[in-house]
Amino acid sequence: MLELRGVNVFYGAVQALREVSLRVDEGEIVTLIGANGAGKSTTLMAISGIVPPRRGEILFEGRPIHGLAPDRIVRLGLCQVPEGRRIFPELTVAENLDMGAFLRRDRQGIERDREELYELFPILHQRRHQPGGNLSGGEQQMLAISRALMARPRLIMLDEPSMGLAPIIVKGIFEEIRKLRDAGNTILLVEQNARAALRIADRGYVIETGQMVLEGTSEELLNNNDVQRAYLGKDYKSISD
Repeated sequence: MLELRGVNVFYGAVQALREVSLRVDEGEIVTLIGANGAGKSTTLMAISGIVPPRRGEILFEGRPIHGLAPDRIVRLGLCQVPEGRRIFPELTVAENLDMGAFLRRDRQGIERDREELYELFPILHQRRHQPGGNLSGGEQQMLAISRALMARPRLIMLDEPSMGLAPIIVKGIFEEIRKLRDAGNTILLVEQNARAALRIADRGYVIETGQMVLEGTSEELLNNNDVQRAYLGKDYKSISD
């Protein structure tokens, strides 16, 4: 569904991505893990058209999208949930969801999708008339994901969904991400919490200083000694822990 081929991204004279290649197949969760500043978010920004690559190709369903404006990429079915959630704090929950459907014109479909998301995240239904800024961090993350889903994306990109959340909330958020995949969504997950991400992903990539250094199934990466030392902690024992 999505493929990056030798993507190079620069911020001025500073090269942020070097020959980055990855693929995401339909119906799977692929995670991109790495340390702060490794290039994870830049990869998503390149896919979204916010920082276009200087060299390389980005293909979505076989079509080149590098060079397209971000709104055109959204129309094709690629949506990003940004790091830090970035909801509209003064708008209500319902209004935030309406913003996610901004490019749509099928009123009945919008209403149906909103009700389905309220079933998926009942707390959002309870708080639908409250300003988004009044929600807890976990609730705001649910809202940010739901806002993206209102665009009916073919592929949703999640940037650090666990950031700033308590461990018990993180567990719930990742369970909801798994449910989204099980419901037929395709997901590219960027995450610093490698353990949580790999436990729900089908495959994964490891990025360091703007370069892909490792890829494999989630189980292969969970059991890789280098990944364990660098990202899972010395006390990590097995995938079943």
